[in-house]
Amino acid sequence: MKKILVANRGEIALRIMRTIRKMGIQSVAVFSEADRNAPHVVFADEAVCLGPAPSADSYLNGDKIIAFALELEVDGIHPGYGFLSENAGFAKKVTEAGINFIGPGPEAILIMGSKLAAKECVKKYNIPMVPGIGRAIDDVSFAKQTALQIGYPILIKASAGGGGKGMRIVENEADFEEQMQRAVSEAKAAFGDGAVFIEKYVSSPRHIEIQVLADKHGNVLHLFERECSIQRRHQKVVEESPSVILTPAIRKKMGEAAVLVAKSCTT
Repeated sequence: MKKILVANRGEIALRIMRTIRKMGIQSVAVFSEADRNAPHVVFADEAVCLGPAPSADSYLNGDKIIAFALELEVDGIHPGYGFLSENAGFAKKVTEAGINFIGPGPEAILIMGSKLAAKECVKKYNIPMVPGIGRAIDDVSFAKQTALQIGYPILIKASAGGGGKGMRIVENEADFEEQMQRAVSEAKAAFGDGAVFIEKYVSSPRHIEIQVLADKHGNVLHLFERECSIQRRHQKVVEESPSVILTPAIRKKMGEAAVLVAKSCTT
């Protein structure tokens, strides 16, 4: 690739552009009217204005970004993180336009964007999962029966999205119906999708994420972990690496499982 458009802003875009420059590749910045003089715009080899300051009119305007990419004859689009990075529709349009999308393929984004689809996808690899039901539930009676089988406390969880929205801890059967209604309502409001499922609630867990890297040739590896256990309202406050509580054996097993998860949605 000789030219890459970075569909992001600020420090995220700068980091990508610095690497692109080291590789001898030209960079194209996109910006809103409010970011006209931003560092990432000044740093890039070329820059184009997407529109007014609101993200919906600029950094989230995928069609305009693709149009500029075609006009400037870029070879790839790097979305960074946030904005359009997890938008399967955008990734698909980029690919269909004959441009390399530097990130997961559209199908992988679609699968991993839904917790239920992800659970179904990884089943064949026998990856350890929290006990629960792997499909959406909207029947309260069936949901209550499922909760009794799993055993309280349980967690009602939105399939789409994240950030702690659409999650409700239920300690006993008496509170179940009210908490399920709240979870469904919150999921619809936050993600436009009221699908919820049930898992066993694990109290005082450690939240550890494994980073993975894959290419289009089927090569997948993990880049070790991030300890994300310090949270407020299910939102991560601090992330650090390496985790101080992992033994070499557990780190190895978690890394291997993460690689299988990535392979499950890319093969």
